[in-house]
Amino acid sequence: ISKNALMERLHLKYQQKPWSETLKLVHFCMDKPRQQSGSSAPDGPLISCMEKIQRTLSAKSLFSVMNRLESLSKQKGLNAHVSPSGTACYITSTMFYIEVQLEKDGKVIDVKLAHLGEAPVVKLILMKNYDAFGKILEDLSSLYQIPGNSEMKAKGYLALQALEKDLYSMSLLDRTQDVNRVTEVLHGKVGHLVPRTGGTPMTIEFYISPYQVLEAELNPGSQVCGTKTVVTIEGTDMLHKLPSSPLLVDSEAGEDGNLGFLPLTDELSMDLPAFFVLKFHQPIPMSSSSIDQIQRIQITGLKLAPLYELIVQSTLQEKCSEGLSTHKSCFFVSLPDCPKHCYFINKGSEKSDLAGALVSKIPFSHPKCVPGVIEILRHQVAYNSLISSCVSEKHINEDDSELLYFEVLPHKNTSFSVFFLHPVEENLACGTCGII
Repeated sequence: ISKNALMERLHLKYQQKPWSETLKLVHFCMDKPRQQSGSSAPDGPLISCMEKIQRTLSAKSLFSVMNRLESLSKQKGLNAHVSPSGTACYITSTMFYIEVQLEKDGKVIDVKLAHLGEAPVVKLILMKNYDAFGKILEDLSSLYQIPGNSEMKAKGYLALQALEKDLYSMSLLDRTQDVNRVTEVLHGKVGHLVPRTGGTPMTIEFYISPYQVLEAELNPGSQVCGTKTVVTIEGTDMLHKLPSSPLLVDSEAGEDGNLGFLPLTDELSMDLPAFFVLKFHQPIPMSSSSIDQIQRIQITGLKLAPLYELIVQSTLQEKCSEGLSTHKSCFFVSLPDCPKHCYFINKGSEKSDLAGALVSKIPFSHPKCVPGVIEILRHQVAYNSLISSCVSEKHINEDDSELLYFEVLPHKNTSFSVFFLHPVEENLACGTCGII
């Protein structure tokens, strides 16, 4: 039988049945063990079909909302149970549970989250946005993705809590009532910090470009989004000492400008197969010298390449649609009230400080590492922003006589030279600058 004929027969068979009956049938098929196979896991096409049905349906009734929650939980590897009254759904794992209370019309009353050994806390979660709720479930599960039993995972969560308390205390230092968000981002010891809420991890916003600062000044109330990092914990193959309680003891910086922290002694730490990480939504091009400055724990899996090549590729991938070559070197840039510019980016080589790598996360084990890492990141991202301002997805018209040509040549550390035709004399001029 052909596919079209089969679909027509299915349509005729079930066209008089409500969606609720179809959903029950699909659930029954997914939960029923397959006799022809040793595995009880449902087929991929069946799961895909179920997901499409759930996405197509508008979850307005109590029944449809419950089905959507159960399906979403299974997709994320969690268990879901409906209360005898049918108005509460419990999404559980070995380390946490979420209780969703609903009215009989499917409207959410409240959502409670409880970690192992903690009392439930009411969290305001927009339940109708199921994609966002699914991401919250993923983030909650990721908090416990470290090797070991439940006790070991609980210790990892305890260490993350201790780190978050120290970082939050640092974010309050030198804060005044009139300080604005941009100042916090650019000059705060840990940038602009947003504490973890439920499954949404703690974030640190540490850099805003000059264009974004200008946008914020010209549009009061606008929420420009700078470069952020997520604070979380990840499992490892080796044991690391992580804090069992907050370590910040002196909120006043000493003569050397450093804060006072307790050391990771046996009494104040736990040996866990995990470390803390600062994770980035998009990998950041970093020079080899910046990477060497960060910390003692080695960042593994890095592939060195010319730093400028990495900056250009990352910028084009962010600005351009897929399919555009990221190996260009010449870029056409149009500036207001200025002649058109053509920039040639000399990508340099892989030698010494001209090399770099794409860094997606930075591991550490002590909260005192974070302020120093944030300063290095600010410096690097400011430099990347300056170079990326010369990069454009626009094509160059080589016959354009109005073009002014510039060559950007990298030097060690965060300095570079710009070569261009002298506006008066018939020779090349050069300007050297960098990030201080």
